[in-house]
Amino acid sequence: MKKKLVAEFLGTFILVFAGCGAIVVETLTGAMGHVGIALTFGFVVTALIYTFGHVSGAHFNPAVTISFALMNEFDRKDVLAYVLAQISAAILACLFLMLLFLEESKSAEALAYYGASLPRGSWYQSFGFEFILTFVLMLVIYGSAVHGKAVKSFAGLAIGLTVGLEAMFAGPICGASMNPARSIGPAIVSGNLEHLWLYIVATIFGATLAGVVFVKYIKCDTPQECSI
Repeated sequence: MKKKLVAEFLGTFILVFAGCGAIVVETLTGAMGHVGIALTFGFVVTALIYTFGHVSGAHFNPAVTISFALMNEFDRKDVLAYVLAQISAAILACLFLMLLFLEESKSAEALAYYGASLPRGSWYQSFGFEFILTFVLMLVIYGSAVHGKAVKSFAGLAIGLTVGLEAMFAGPICGASMNPARSIGPAIVSGNLEHLWLYIVATIFGATLAGVVFVKYIKCDTPQECSI
């Protein structure tokens, strides 16, 4: 279990440090662009899945862990430990970003709240986006990494491309978090907690619904059904 928790901690740290760091760099320099930020998230998720997937399952996301547990794809007694590792790693990553950009002498707001997830419009618009985005992402995870017929060696690519795609088209509207830990880290460090709840609730609901749909309508019912 220790190795799994270390993998989840390191993976979530790298994910948040790279993704939220890209947002801060874009805010300061304009060098990344929206597409660059989206690709950063997609690339780092892909790399981390291939690095840690065989160790911990490469969740890096409390919504993923909770959905797997509710669908009996993950041991429920390990949920709390996984989620704590993910959230603490995300907070530490944002603390490092804060320290690294201290010399800029700018406020948290000027540094995009260290990559915080923020709605562009109404809370319910972003709630809807986050719910659907996480539903789609989780469905891809189940279909590419869990299904009996899946070619699991390509799961990392499928999941990373989905993250990049969704961040590319929805990021400017809702932040395209799809991950409570990725939103909790910068929110805690910057103190901008106003909309944090929606990035927790919407993502967990979206991931859970994806699990229900997978189990009821997509998952193999028998070993024969899964045979190719």
